Amino acid sequence: MEIEFYDKNIVNNDKLLYAIVVSRYKDKWIFVKHKERDTWEIPAGHREPNEDIDYTAKRELFEETGAKDFKITYVNDYSITLGEEKSYAALFYADIYTLGKLPDFEIGEIREFEDIPNNLTYPNIQPYLFNKVKDEINKFVF
Repeated sequence: MEIEFYDKNIVNNDKLLYAIVVSRYKDKWIFVKHKERDTWEIPAGHREPNEDIDYTAKRELFEETGAKDFKITYVNDYSITLGEEKSYAALFYADIYTLGKLPDFEIGEIREFEDIPNNLTYPNIQPYLFNKVKDEINKFVF
């Protein structure tokens, strides 16, 4: 597996399959647990056909956390190569100011953490994305 990071908006929007939103609420990191899994993950989801990736990020953040009031920032694009297959996604950062009721979709629980949890759904990918966002927010004030 190989992960490559690119400047935002370098990859054509139509090639971006997912929006991943590393998020904080009250100075803690937000992770979610899918109803059918026992592991934690960064809020994220698929881009719908003809949907702009910025809209995907906002929609998925709400659907997976119940975030009502937030500031979201497009950090960068990235690719993951597994064997011969390369897929692209967009990485975002969100400061959540207000959480509402968790919508009744696929997420069963959200939780605040001081740092990235150990029990991850995608342990070979999520730490790279999480650390990339942490590095970027340490460089800049969004």
